[in-house]
Amino acid sequence: MRRVIAIALAGASLGGCSSVSWDMFKSAPPTVQVRLESNPPGADANTSLGPGCKTPCSVSVPAPNAPFTVNYALNKYQPVSVPVNVIKNPGDFTTPASVTTDPNPVFAELQAAVPPKPVRKPHRPKPKKPKPAAAAPAAAPADAAPAAGTPFPDPNAGKR
Repeated sequence: MRRVIAIALAGASLGGCSSVSWDMFKSAPPTVQVRLESNPPGADANTSLGPGCKTPCSVSVPAPNAPFTVNYALNKYQPVSVPVNVIKNPGDFTTPASVTTDPNPVFAELQAAVPPKPVRKPHRPKPKKPKPAAAAPAAAPADAAPAAGTPFPDPNAGKR
């Protein structure tokens, strides 16, 4: 009877082990430390994989199977995207496997945003106000002498 109880207890304890996942023996996915820099410093740098920071800084990203991008943004500067390649070295018996990025550090030169040019209204000349009309002189007699004070003689004088 003692043997039956001992076997039953051993079976129950082994049954509990069957629910243990073998995932705990798998290694965590490799991560890559990426240095992010910009000129001027202080830009918000975000990777397409998620992590980001304010430059200069470093982020740890899970090693992707494909290239990713780093997007830089800073107030009063144009945004910049920098592609990053992932290089996986499988290793051999003498060296462990490794994952690196190219470039590292990832650097961006931010260009100042050009302020929009002010919109100028086209120049429209002001309408000229008509001068008040001078009183029309009464019809002068044909043989009248030229007006005094004028330097020009009457061209019709003597022809009439």
